Formats: sequence, C-alpha cells, structure tokens
Amino acid sequence: MTLKEEFATRNFSIYGQWLGILTMILCFALGIANLFTFTVLIIIFSALCLFSSFVILFIEVPLLLRICPTSPKFDTFIRKITTNYMRAATYGVMAVVQWLSLLGRASSLIAAAVFLSFTALCYLLAGIKGQAFVGSKTLGGAGVAQMIV
Repeated sequence: MTLKEEFATRNFSIYGQWLGILTMILCFALGIANLFTFTVLIIIFSALCLFSSFVILFIEVPLLLRICPTSPKFDTFIRKITTNYMRAATYGVMAVVQWLSLLGRASSLIAAAVFLSFTALCYLLAGIKGQAFVGSKTLGGAGVAQMIV
C-alpha cells in the first residue's frame, strides 16, 4: 500500500501517526532551539519537549524498540501505548505540558503544543469512530509491529 492509498483510507489513526512523525521533528527542533534562552522555565519546558520527541519516536516507529538498547521499564511503557485512546491520552498529556510553557512566557513551544494537540485529536477521533489502529507500512507497521509486540 502506497502512502497515497494509506491516506485515502480515511483512517484517523494513520493521520495521527503521520502527524506524530511531523510533531516529533518539530518537538526536537523546538526543544533544541529553546534550550538557549535565558528563562529557566522555558529551558525546563524545552527539555521536556526534547524528551517528548524521543518518546514519540519510539511510539510511532515500533521497530526502534528492537534496534535501540533501552531499559525494560521503558520498553514496557511504550508497549502499553497501542490503542488509539492510549495514544490520544499520551499525546494529550504531552500537549498539556507544552501548553503550560506559556506560564513562563510565550515562545515557539506553542507550535509544539498545537501539533501535539492535533495529533491527540486525530487518535481520539479514530477511537470514537471505532477505527482500529492501523500502522503505516512506510513506518514499519503491519508485520513489523506485530513481530515486536
């Protein structure tokens, strides 16, 4: 199945997965960019944003759990995030953390909060519509994901 065919299925979990990849890249870039500010609160939230990008990477690309040396606790935590509702909750928590970065001052971390919120919304819509989670084959879904879990 090509990428175009995946998007044509109108399955919100695929939209969420691809938005998650985009969000991961954005969180990584914004996390690094905001580390070099003079506000301690923004530095803390940018470190959390950077950490979120790595969590998203392992959530959305399950093959990495096999390749990268991680702790058994981390592997167990990531493997629990399999359903659309669990993914929506995880992204929702990360979004709330980034929205709280506004307590320090307005920064570009707002973009990460918006994208994390959109990704959580896509997974929530997939859960509400009763759509089963379908991993993108481009990102190592289907057979690879089943082999890992």
